[in-house]
Amino acid sequence: MTEWMDDLTVRMNQIEQWIYAPTHIPVILLGVGLLLTVMTGFVQVRRFPLAVRAMLAGRHAPAGGEGMITSFQALSTALAATVGNGNIGGVATAILVGGPGAIFWMWVCGTIGMATKFAEATLGVHYRVTRETGEMASGPMYYITRGIKNQALARPLAVAFAIFGTAAALMGTGNMAQSNTVAQTFMEAGRTILGVDFPAWVPGLLITVSVGLVLLGGVKRIAAVAEKLVPSMIVLYVVSAIAYIVLNVTHLPAVLGLILSHAFTPAAAMGGFVGASVAQAVAAGISRGVLSNEAGLGSSPIAHGVARVDHPVQQGLVGIVEVFIDTILVCSMTAFIILSSEQWQDPAYQAASGDLTAASLATSIPGATLIVALCSFLFGFSTLLGWSYYGEKCAEFLLGPRVVVPYRILFTILILVGAVIAVPLVWAIGTLLNAFMALPNLIGLFLLAGVVRRLANEYFARSAPREQAGRA
Repeated sequence: MTEWMDDLTVRMNQIEQWIYAPTHIPVILLGVGLLLTVMTGFVQVRRFPLAVRAMLAGRHAPAGGEGMITSFQALSTALAATVGNGNIGGVATAILVGGPGAIFWMWVCGTIGMATKFAEATLGVHYRVTRETGEMASGPMYYITRGIKNQALARPLAVAFAIFGTAAALMGTGNMAQSNTVAQTFMEAGRTILGVDFPAWVPGLLITVSVGLVLLGGVKRIAAVAEKLVPSMIVLYVVSAIAYIVLNVTHLPAVLGLILSHAFTPAAAMGGFVGASVAQAVAAGISRGVLSNEAGLGSSPIAHGVARVDHPVQQGLVGIVEVFIDTILVCSMTAFIILSSEQWQDPAYQAASGDLTAASLATSIPGATLIVALCSFLFGFSTLLGWSYYGEKCAEFLLGPRVVVPYRILFTILILVGAVIAVPLVWAIGTLLNAFMALPNLIGLFLLAGVVRRLANEYFARSAPREQAGRA
């Protein structure tokens, strides 16, 4: 059985490296992001202060506005899915696979991805629908079918997105990769603090039961939990990371040099690290970047699209902040912790994920493995909630409301399965499904870029007088 799993893992990793080779998915992802950046007038740079204000104002829904949840609840639900174990385990696996240079390409993915997320959230609100159940629904399957006039092209793209979105939610980074990292970090904490070797199914069962109880309440319950949980869990992790960075601030120049030098040159073998080519750095950085911030993946507009706002661009601006928090803030902190500790060169962690982050943080903060285990649980818990909703909406698009209850049951069962599967296999499956999910969405974004530009120009022309009056 172990030999079969090892062989499958090798094959999946080979396919993943081919799909995320610099001339394949990264070119499409960055190309569409650059197009949207130019067509929106570098919205992620020029309008970033406005985006922050939109996020802060999002707690209060406009009077009479359409939508199911507030703008901030939509952001919290999206962040619940994005700020997950990709920030703890995904960054670790990116470094182990692609070397320090992978972090540079993760930054590139995040910076350009802010414009992509702006477009996704804007289109999500603009083309949302009300289903036969009375609930609103949004996402690429709706803005593709409603925005692209050629239905011979639009319908297959939407169906493909929904199929791969459902699969990614059930078996990929939205489910099994999360419970797997939760299990790994809890096992690391048990070994280092309690001297006890927990079997993976123990933390797996805990996260499975916790998520299952919340799923019974649907999107409003998920949004309510996310609104309270997400800010506190991010603060807990960021405060711990800042404490580590302050204690090791002298390492910062060396870490930055390591990242920049290996972004364009191969990383040689060091300790247990086997080395990585530039192509591997690009592939790992882009694939884990998409896994973490989900810009271009098409998942978060499913949440952003049901927000109560006066104009679609308001929620698009909030999407910019989502990517900034996830990649530029949280992922960067994790990268510094891992690279400055040098634990990534330890042979014991060459097949690790979140346990590498835990071990790295513990080099300067006693008991940090427990902190990371708690953050991993909260991150995994919130991501599982967000992705359960994403997959549910994809499945509902394909098969109608009758599929919702069976889907939730299957989703819950697979959480436990993911906790006990080998780490490299779980992440390889997850990033592969991300690519298959992203491709139809990116085609849709490319074809609808003109709509995004029109909506952005309309909104900013209308809001310009108010901004000038506020500054006066």
